[in-house]
Amino acid sequence: MYKDIVIVSAARTPFGRYCGSLREYDYFELGALPMREVLDRVSLPGTAVDEVYWGVGDTSVCKDVYTPVAARQTLIKAGIPPETPSVAIDKACVSAMSAVHYGCRAMVAEEISSAIGGGATSFSQEPLIVRGLRWKGFRIGDVTMEDPLFALGYKDFNPVSVDTDNVAIEYGISRVEQDEWALRSHQNYGLAWKAGKFSDEIMELKIQQKNGGSVVLNMDEQYRPDATLEKLAKLPGIYGCRGVTAGNAPGLNDGASAILFMTKSKANELGLPPLAEIVSMSSIAISPHRMPEAPAFAALRVLERAKIDLDNINIIEINEAFAAVPLVSTLLLAGRDKRKAEAIRGKTNINGSAIAIGHPNTASGARIIMNLMYELRRRGGGYALGAICGGLAQADACIIKV
Repeated sequence: MYKDIVIVSAARTPFGRYCGSLREYDYFELGALPMREVLDRVSLPGTAVDEVYWGVGDTSVCKDVYTPVAARQTLIKAGIPPETPSVAIDKACVSAMSAVHYGCRAMVAEEISSAIGGGATSFSQEPLIVRGLRWKGFRIGDVTMEDPLFALGYKDFNPVSVDTDNVAIEYGISRVEQDEWALRSHQNYGLAWKAGKFSDEIMELKIQQKNGGSVVLNMDEQYRPDATLEKLAKLPGIYGCRGVTAGNAPGLNDGASAILFMTKSKANELGLPPLAEIVSMSSIAISPHRMPEAPAFAALRVLERAKIDLDNINIIEINEAFAAVPLVSTLLLAGRDKRKAEAIRGKTNINGSAIAIGHPNTASGARIIMNLMYELRRRGGGYALGAICGGLAQADACIIKV
């Protein structure tokens, strides 16, 4: 359990659809956008940041493909002094939440008093790969290219969708339930958007057009207001899955998120009002084939550390890596009691999650924290719990208080 670590600023880009409005953004500039924004919002210079912890899941999109120092290159683009230490964290979808976690650990160790945590992903700039050409003595003939996004997962393991499908079946979660949850995500996002709930976290971007004009992007492009159960039901399972489809899974999205957090004494010294307190965080790992269960185990760990009962948590977000993930995790949190699970689901993903918002995977963990924080502030306070899985069934969870 942490003591006196607070968030003072948090922002993110809109999340772009695959090959959508953010497709041409330089990877480092994409990440620099929210880094600059969190400082600008509280009128702080970059010198106020002791360290940067940055989620980076795929460096092949960087212009320096071979060993880029992505966190460092991003912070320099953001105007943060080059004397600022940084580290890039690769835990796939868990990365941005772990970035905040590691910053908190450094504060507990009294090594630093302020940090930026977050991450960036650009699926649209993912290159195609030709393996072995360098040493095969290629002189003539066809070259086979590999798409890293096809059957997305890990080469020595099942696609993550297949493992998710298998665990969902084991828990008795049907295709219909997954489609219903996906539709709920879009509906909740639409209602939240109309209520202006995302205006606190999303920074507007002016996107230059080829005709010389520009358009303003201030909404996540993955959201589908015309989603229906009938449309979702028509979609086939992906990679042989029986329940997991493109409709009840998130997109391959572009975007970046950043959180500025510090010790309460540092915030007082700088005259910054805390937006939320980081109560506790956890990181866990389980069998690599059991990913949908991982957020529940991370949540149980963080609740135990914080000495808080789940009933005292006002709102929850479990990242929709697939619709099956929050469905499995809430059932596990409820001890497989379906009535209790429904009660937990009633306060889970109330503004939608990755299915509607999008999932630029190494940015999503920080997005979850800020969305929960701003929702608590609108409600006048309380406790929130966020959890996210990824990286062969690792997971992080975070409890915040307003």
